[in-house]
Amino acid sequence: MFKKFYPNEYRNSTYELDFQSYYDKGYRGILFDIDNTLVEHGLPATDRAVKLFEDLRRIGFKTCLISNNQEPRVKPFAELVKSDYIYNAHKPSTKNYRKAMEIMGTDISNSMFVGDQLFTDVYGANRAKMYTVLVKPIHPKEEIQIVFKRKLEKIVLYFYKKR
Repeated sequence: MFKKFYPNEYRNSTYELDFQSYYDKGYRGILFDIDNTLVEHGLPATDRAVKLFEDLRRIGFKTCLISNNQEPRVKPFAELVKSDYIYNAHKPSTKNYRKAMEIMGTDISNSMFVGDQLFTDVYGANRAKMYTVLVKPIHPKEEIQIVFKRKLEKIVLYFYKKR
């Protein structure tokens, strides 16, 4: 029942991932959520985020930010990290995951997704048949609708960790 929400991997932080190893496994495109995946909710791109994207380009990755936020939030962030982006993505709809891969020139065989929410980020990427990495949220302060979803996520993660 919950398996459709399970990520392929569950990690502490985006910034702890060994992206070189993913490249060595054949991945060439990475889709990222922004808020609580790359920075605290609502913050602009930090030096750490900018450096991460520089490192990803150096390795050889194409990137695309995919966010349910509106363009005034997503575009300035994307410009700072120098990444393609899709705003108002309607995650978990698969349409814009596919569009992001098209923008990057990749496909499901060599693309992966990194995000912090099960019911939007991971579920949508799973439905698009992508490799998924769930990361723990950077900061606990979130909008009320996300706080409610986090309580439900804890149930799913309980069963995920037990398997």
